[in-house]
Amino acid sequence: MKTATIPSIRVEPAFRERAESVLRDEETLSSFVETALTEAIERRTMQRDFITRGLASHAKAESTGIYHSAESVHKELAERLGLSGQKKGKA
Repeated sequence: MKTATIPSIRVEPAFRERAESVLRDEETLSSFVETALTEAIERRTMQRDFITRGLASHAKAESTGIYHSAESVHKELAERLGLSGQKKGKA
């Protein structure tokens, strides 16, 4: 597969120096930017999917009339995580 380029961006010299100052051994500025972009894409994808699931859950609750209290949801999560035997506030 042929590769493509990401548009270059103009930054102040001080910003570039800050970016270069955090590079690890053998890491290039290009690889750092690629990693940052990859992580941002993954984070935004997770956020979008989370919102999509939340909206679908809201629509289902509205259509069925079945809602769950925060307390019951927290209790179920605690049970799933094996925290049901621990005292409140000491999770």
